[in-house]
Amino acid sequence: MMRRAPAVVTAHYSALVLLAIVCVAPIVLMFATSLKVQTQIFTNSISFFFVPTLENYREVLGEGSFMRYLGNSLIVGVVSTLITLVLGCMAAYGLARFRFKGRKTIAYTTLLLRTVPLAVLAVPVFMLWSRAGLINSLPGLILLYVAVNLPFTIWLLYGFVLQVPPELEESAAIDGCGPIQVFYKVVLPLIKPGLAAAAIFTFRIAWNEFILALVLTDRATRTLPVAASLYITDIGVDWGKIMALGSLIAVPPLIFTFIAARQIITGLTAGAVKG
Repeated sequence: MMRRAPAVVTAHYSALVLLAIVCVAPIVLMFATSLKVQTQIFTNSISFFFVPTLENYREVLGEGSFMRYLGNSLIVGVVSTLITLVLGCMAAYGLARFRFKGRKTIAYTTLLLRTVPLAVLAVPVFMLWSRAGLINSLPGLILLYVAVNLPFTIWLLYGFVLQVPPELEESAAIDGCGPIQVFYKVVLPLIKPGLAAAAIFTFRIAWNEFILALVLTDRATRTLPVAASLYITDIGVDWGKIMALGSLIAVPPLIFTFIAARQIITGLTAGAVKG
């Protein structure tokens, strides 16, 4: 076993490196393509040695509609994430702390709702939103993303709330804290890693989702992923602009994930020190 240990470790890290390459390669290829002119993109071989150009970025950013689409995406992503976290943490706390028949069944079956493909929802949601007057509006898109992301958020935070010792809440109640104060001053600080993980998941779904945003928006309410499809025309596909816009779309989720991930690491480290 001692002789085989180095070989196992080498194989383990080799697999991790290979997985990292597979995950990063599409991003590198997208960014490299965004720096090429159209003639370089349609060459038969993939080459990373070329004279880069920012022309695709200039044309994408120079269009007046880019800032409107960026604003739409930020509003939809941030607002839907905040609403989902508020509703999700309250629902998870209620399922974890209050005793009623079927609460565990409800808690674990919420995740099944998230397994429904979003493409399946396009037609029924379009019909419902049209009758409700929510079509082609940012509030309608925000409401839809809250409904889509809420089941997973409840399921995720339910497990984190269960890990909070009820004795801490009882101690806070004895010190004079009401139920709302106990929730905000005791429970929420202890489930920050769960909130960060749920925020990352919710924001990325709302930011990158394409099918439902394509069906439910118009020229004034388009998000960035829908805007990328505008470069696919009858004349052809402008891959340079699509890749440039794709590179710009990838930046905010990466920044948001980095900021939220620090909360996860801080929470896990604090738990390790306390243990």
